[in-house]
Amino acid sequence: MKKILLVILVLLVLLVAFLLIRTFTYPFKKIEIQSGEGVKIQQNDSAVARLSGGIKIPTVSPGDNAEDYKPFDELKAYLKKNYPEIYQNTENYEVNGYGLVFRLKGSNSKLEPILFLSHMDVVPPGDASVKSMEENIFRPQDKPLPAVTAVADKWDYGPFSGAVLNGRIYGRGTLDMKGMLFSLFESMSNLIKSGFVPQRDIYMAFGFDEEIGGKLGAVKIAEHFKKNGLKFDAVYDEGGFILEKGSVAGVDADVALIGAAEKGFLSARIKVKGLGGHSSVPPLESAMGKAAIIMQRLEQHQMKPTVTPLISNFFDNIGGTMPFTNRLAIANKWLLEPVLLSQLTKNNSTNALVRTTTALTMMKGSDASNVLSPEVEFVVNFRLLPGNTLKDVKDHIAKATEGFDVVVEDINAREASSVSPSDTKAYKIMEESLRGIQPGVIITPYLTVGGTDAYKYQDVSNHIYRFIPAKINQYEQQSIHSTNEYISIDNYMKMIHYFEYIMKNYDK
Repeated sequence: MKKILLVILVLLVLLVAFLLIRTFTYPFKKIEIQSGEGVKIQQNDSAVARLSGGIKIPTVSPGDNAEDYKPFDELKAYLKKNYPEIYQNTENYEVNGYGLVFRLKGSNSKLEPILFLSHMDVVPPGDASVKSMEENIFRPQDKPLPAVTAVADKWDYGPFSGAVLNGRIYGRGTLDMKGMLFSLFESMSNLIKSGFVPQRDIYMAFGFDEEIGGKLGAVKIAEHFKKNGLKFDAVYDEGGFILEKGSVAGVDADVALIGAAEKGFLSARIKVKGLGGHSSVPPLESAMGKAAIIMQRLEQHQMKPTVTPLISNFFDNIGGTMPFTNRLAIANKWLLEPVLLSQLTKNNSTNALVRTTTALTMMKGSDASNVLSPEVEFVVNFRLLPGNTLKDVKDHIAKATEGFDVVVEDINAREASSVSPSDTKAYKIMEESLRGIQPGVIITPYLTVGGTDAYKYQDVSNHIYRFIPAKINQYEQQSIHSTNEYISIDNYMKMIHYFEYIMKNYDK
């Protein structure tokens, strides 16, 4: 017995030693420490004024009313007036009336072009604006967005004021997404004025309904590109930001989160049947009670979490600055992955990175307090992790509803996106440009949990990256789709430099 215990003890000591050695020798990504504060960028008051003027045009995502499109007509005219060199020196045209496409011709037609995306529409500044982009995507197509309400009193400066104060530009769309839209115009304009001719074609494409799904804008533009046989070496769109030090728990550095993929989604309406009637003589189990059991199953027995290759890469990149226990678990996932997953699934944000999430969002039953409805319905929204499929989710729903009389209807569904690699020229040029404006930042591929227009372009590129090169804190993150949205002038100037660098140096 003593020999057995001794053997077990020796094995434990060897195991601990192995885990420690692996932790201390694990190839976590090194932060490249650079002296100084990066590229010195002079403030361009004219560029600030042009963005401010664009913010004043209330391009709220359009519905079916022709009046909804008047701001987009105004914005198109504004862009043409303020960036004449782009309109004069590019091939430019409209897709589906309001989608805008620009092509700056390169010197080598054998090279695949690169594509920069943004969108012209914004969410309303009122009550609807606090809803997430994803909620608007799942809005029934026959139900327009709520009207813009008078909420100036909820903003320090009017939502469409374009106010420039305190080193900031205020208004709806400054971060999502007119800041990126105008920075792309500024970048291309600067290059044209300097006489620069790229080796490969540079495209810019701007949709007008991203906040409500992009079906009229990005979808039509992508179809146009595919029809014309275009294939892009890289596609750049919105997604992650540079999160200020302290925003990512346990990471002692700024972190640039480059979305190399985005989650899919499935919204399902589940109708549960039972006995209706008067509440004075209720059945032993009502339709609502049955629905409650199904909902409880869905929440308590969610889809299995897993560390996908993309998230494993993410942890390899950020892990070097994390506490020892975190590094131990990351370096030894082969043994400690269950422990790592247990910790990750306890936090809402990290849970979304490692599993297909389940969210119960809507419910409908009887309209009277004393009436039992013979049918109760509720909506559950899943966000699909790459690697899980719509079929997997539907099988999961079938298991949760087993034993009950139900009808399951899909409201909206989309598979998770493909995962773009990080060993490409398209990714590495992003790293180069970022290090110029933010020395010492950790740069890592990441999973975008929301939906973007980028998804629609998968048929025309294998290299799609979702990233806005703006360094923001938690308050600024929360302002997106909420009140007091703004972008700092410093961020805006750096965004212009970032995109200009990529356009100019892609083939150097």
